[in-house]
Amino acid sequence: MIRILAMILATFAAVPYNATSEPLPRSVRADLEGRFWKPGCPVPPSQLRLLTVSHWGFDGRVHEGQLVVNRDVAAPVTKVFRRLYELRFPIRHMRLADMYGPVSTRPADGDVTGSFSCRQAVPSPCTGGSGNGNWSNHAYGHAIDLNPRENPYVGCGMTRDRSSAPYIERSQLRKGMVTPAVVRAFRSIGWGWGGEWSGRTKDYMHFSVNGH
Repeated sequence: MIRILAMILATFAAVPYNATSEPLPRSVRADLEGRFWKPGCPVPPSQLRLLTVSHWGFDGRVHEGQLVVNRDVAAPVTKVFRRLYELRFPIRHMRLADMYGPVSTRPADGDVTGSFSCRQAVPSPCTGGSGNGNWSNHAYGHAIDLNPRENPYVGCGMTRDRSSAPYIERSQLRKGMVTPAVVRAFRSIGWGWGGEWSGRTKDYMHFSVNGH
């Protein structure tokens, strides 16, 4: 039994981290245009890059995930995901289809890690509403939301996603919740975390270039 366990651990250790960055393929641009990107957005599609990175899943296996980010953060974001891979931090869903596919085919739990989406910043759950009139950092490809179910956007003790309610209490870390080591990984490239916002609003999933 011990020998079998050692072989399994050795197999996991032999799986190297892999990451690539490339301009958006034509098929990806087609998926984005009209819904997630449109004329008037603050960055053109040519400014965006498709990252493909190795990550650990909730099933304990290595998966290939993809993100669309701004080209000026592609290299440092790749380094962050290398660190998350070393930490074996689990990410539930991070495929392009999970983020940009038809609504009917996206994961029902909505627990999708993603970056680029040309939209306004979302107001605190304290106030409600779907936009505050300012571009979100996601509209520039300068932000990442990590496991949103386990790391909810909270305001006044409330969250918009009922399934995230058990994760409002942050004192006990559970699978997929952002840890201090994850925060340090993003901080190493100068990014801030919404879980450190002052006041009654915290966005535990949210990392961005300026912390907003």
